[in-house]
Amino acid sequence: MPLRNVRVSEVIGKSIISAETGKKLGVVANIEFIAETGELLNIVVEDATRSLLDLNVKTDSKGRPLIPFSAVKSVGDFVVVTESELI
Repeated sequence: MPLRNVRVSEVIGKSIISAETGKKLGVVANIEFIAETGELLNIVVEDATRSLLDLNVKTDSKGRPLIPFSAVKSVGDFVVVTESELI
């Protein structure tokens, strides 16, 4: 399956789903990246569920959970992440 470019605006507002359990973890609020290189760092999560909060992930300065981009497995109708890479 060929890779396609996805705009940040297409990802914001999508539900974040666990690849292992299929549970919803939250909603994409924003994406942190390094402007100079374009390297994607984290997904900033809003409306985090108990499933995500129980993993004790890092948070930003506003207390919103962060999901490292390395945990993202796919982006389509949902953003699918691997929980084992969050802890």
